[in-house]
Amino acid sequence: MMSGHKHPNAPKALALQVSSMSAISVLPVIMSGGSGTRLWPLSTSDRPKQFHALGAQRTMIQETALRLASAETGLNVLGPAIIGNIRHADLIASQLAEVGISPTFTALEPVGRNTAATAAAAAQLALEYAPGALVLLMPADHVVSNPAAFLRAISVSAETAKSRIVTFGMRPTGPETGYGYIKQGRDLADGVHEVAAFREKPVKEVAETYLQEGGYSWNSGVFFFDPTVMLNEFSLTSPDIRDRTLDALRQGVRHDRTLLIDAQIFATVRSAPIDIAVMEPTQRAAVTPCDIGWADVGSWSELWRLSEQDASGNVTIGPSLIVDGSDNLVRSEGIHVSIAGVSGLVVVATKDGILIIPKERAQDVGKLIPGRK
Repeated sequence: MMSGHKHPNAPKALALQVSSMSAISVLPVIMSGGSGTRLWPLSTSDRPKQFHALGAQRTMIQETALRLASAETGLNVLGPAIIGNIRHADLIASQLAEVGISPTFTALEPVGRNTAATAAAAAQLALEYAPGALVLLMPADHVVSNPAAFLRAISVSAETAKSRIVTFGMRPTGPETGYGYIKQGRDLADGVHEVAAFREKPVKEVAETYLQEGGYSWNSGVFFFDPTVMLNEFSLTSPDIRDRTLDALRQGVRHDRTLLIDAQIFATVRSAPIDIAVMEPTQRAAVTPCDIGWADVGSWSELWRLSEQDASGNVTIGPSLIVDGSDNLVRSEGIHVSIAGVSGLVVVATKDGILIIPKERAQDVGKLIPGRK
């Protein structure tokens, strides 16, 4: 158990403060609480997908932490902070140390309470550890293949983020039904728009109309904001989430720059996504559409699409062999896997299990995890 002491009451004032910094400071806060069950048996509750290398040499959390490390903009990008599950504390520390990163702070959640609580914690801790900085809140398990474009999008959004909560909309490449959509409204700045509406994940026919109409982007779940703006906007529909989360932070145990959030209080926080708790009701939502090579690696079929394929459309990772097959993904962690005469399959073998499933049913992986109902 972590040793430490109770921290004095964190600042309670939530008065809106718009920064006048000449060089805007940005604190990346990485959300690392997901379990990634759709990538079982590689991704497990003990070692979810953000702690694996998927489509890159480094793990996903390492790639995310390094994404803004070489920012060459007018912004002052601070070292990243982490909010993650306490059971992954050692993984977080070791994997960041491997790439030479010492987090601005690490907050450890005793239980997952969804992204609204995480956003409230990120805002409050930013006020304490990086006063005056804007928060860039992003998941640990997304792919961004064009970080330079991401940095440009952050830079053009910075002034707007002083007074609004900016989300980054990913330009659709097709009528995807697995993402929520954002409809852009009036211009706020060059490349930044007011949010006209958030749309839930649509059926394919509706998604096709969005693409035909134009002005829609995928909701990436990445947010850019002044901490005081975010904390104030919780007052609209979810002050209970903010207040209980801040109570759990105040009663948490701190050691150096690591905070163990109070388990008893945090367990009482209402679980809700930030989109519903704040973004949909707020009048301060903005969107910056961008094309940054973004992907949410949420399934084995998506990983196959993002990976380099051979002439037959196959992807092999680890000791494996495919004979007379096409459009397969085979990944092995140690044991050799051979398949022949099949197409469109996902075959994954790890110490935790073996998965064989058609790519078009990759979203059903969660149903196949032993002991999971």
